[in-house]
Amino acid sequence: MGSGTSNGVPVVGCDCPVCASVDQRDKRMRSSLYIKGDKGERIVVDTGPEFRLQALRAGIKYLDMVLLTHSHADHLHGLDDLRQLSRIKPVQVYGNERSINDIRERFAYIWRKTQKGGGKPKIDLHTVDEAFSFENLVVTPVPVKHGNMDVLGWKVRENRGAVCVEAAYITDCSFISDESLVLLKNISCLVLGALRMRRHETHFSFDEALETVKRIAAPALKHVFFTHIADEHFYAEINEYCSGWLEKNDMRQMTIQSAYDGLEINI
Repeated sequence: MGSGTSNGVPVVGCDCPVCASVDQRDKRMRSSLYIKGDKGERIVVDTGPEFRLQALRAGIKYLDMVLLTHSHADHLHGLDDLRQLSRIKPVQVYGNERSINDIRERFAYIWRKTQKGGGKPKIDLHTVDEAFSFENLVVTPVPVKHGNMDVLGWKVRENRGAVCVEAAYITDCSFISDESLVLLKNISCLVLGALRMRRHETHFSFDEALETVKRIAAPALKHVFFTHIADEHFYAEINEYCSGWLEKNDMRQMTIQSAYDGLEINI
């Protein structure tokens, strides 16, 4: 639903070539993902500041759960817009201990008895550190590092009879341990944060993200999409760079490209 970094693209007050681009794939709301399972499961990963606009564009009518990667503003501060999606039943919200504690602090009004009826979302909070099942899906938190901060990526497995399909979403990330890489060994699709070409203290650069793809080296991994992208590179430019990297590393069996807002991935 969004593929941009914390500033979004265009950046307020910026007139760089990428911010001025007429290619709609260079317009990037804050990073978020909407998952639709074959049995009707509906999940969102992260509720950033544009969540309302993203949900309207995606046509979301109901929601079972929200998976939080972490509690930075660009991934959390649209949480209040769960109001309309929680009228019938509470939305289940999952995250690590820090994220859940931050929700209780920043959105304390949700639990205050200051008014009856609407005006606040109905949510149930869950601190999670292991896989859990929901309908036909198995959801697994993937611990990673965002600088010195412990955050979560998420893997979702869908059971389709004798076949299982797995995909993972890891956005703000600067380090993935070998233990977490093991959790990704059977994924066929990965959405991975890659901020820009230049290095950054708390985010993968393009090259660091590409080296991480090489580390995963999963036989099933066929499609990789970069997300959480800054305003330093055009959509087409990123794709060209990734194509050259695949050619150089003799990995032409895989596709690596930039995500964009509104992208639909069928697995």
